[in-house]
Amino acid sequence: MNNFEQYRRQFLGGALATAGAALVPGLMLVEVAEGRAPEEPASSNNRWGLLIDTTKCGNGCNECVTACSTENGWEQKGGLQDPQWIRKVELTNNNTGAKHSLPMMCQHCEHPPCVDVCPTGASFKRDDGIVLVDRHICIGCRYCMMACPYKARSLVHEDLHDTQVAHMPRGKGCVESCTMCMHKIDAGENTTACAQACPEQAILFGDLNDANSDIAQRLATYASKEVRADLGLNTGVRYTGI
Repeated sequence: MNNFEQYRRQFLGGALATAGAALVPGLMLVEVAEGRAPEEPASSNNRWGLLIDTTKCGNGCNECVTACSTENGWEQKGGLQDPQWIRKVELTNNNTGAKHSLPMMCQHCEHPPCVDVCPTGASFKRDDGIVLVDRHICIGCRYCMMACPYKARSLVHEDLHDTQVAHMPRGKGCVESCTMCMHKIDAGENTTACAQACPEQAILFGDLNDANSDIAQRLATYASKEVRADLGLNTGVRYTGI
């Protein structure tokens, strides 16, 4: 074992002891934050994902961004240090000139680069495919932010007060990103704030492992794309129309 790995394990062990819980891929962080033991851990039988139809995504529409902000207690101020949980991006095909507007968030990769580079284990993937940050042991090094090809992570730079919500605790000095509304999934709601808010129903949420789910059937019927498919990350968020 090299010195870096030994340090990593010692740090992780001490941080977990301080947090008072052994965080494993099946654990639900919301349960830990609220002091409750999880009734059912996340299962590899599921893989939650999103399918986004860019032909329905309106240029200038930010309903999904607003809904995510309200649901999770963050806000955009129009600066370079805005949270990156979800944002609208505009794509232009250089060959045809075709333009597409689409929401960009954590892509919940099967092979997440953010997890690979995290020195403390704070970045991890649940058994159901949701990629998260454990704020108990995040040291704010921002390696994960540099590794993410989607610029989907951000650091909390300021003290937080009025915007906090109970189910999604946030803290200065911690990295954060889209959680695919894990609190809703763990509560059995099987939806996300962005999917609920989209006026054109351009965002479809579901279980990619369930062949009978709407999202799996749609993916089996229509061509879809991953953003930066060349990286081989097998993202949990797919797009049609691009």
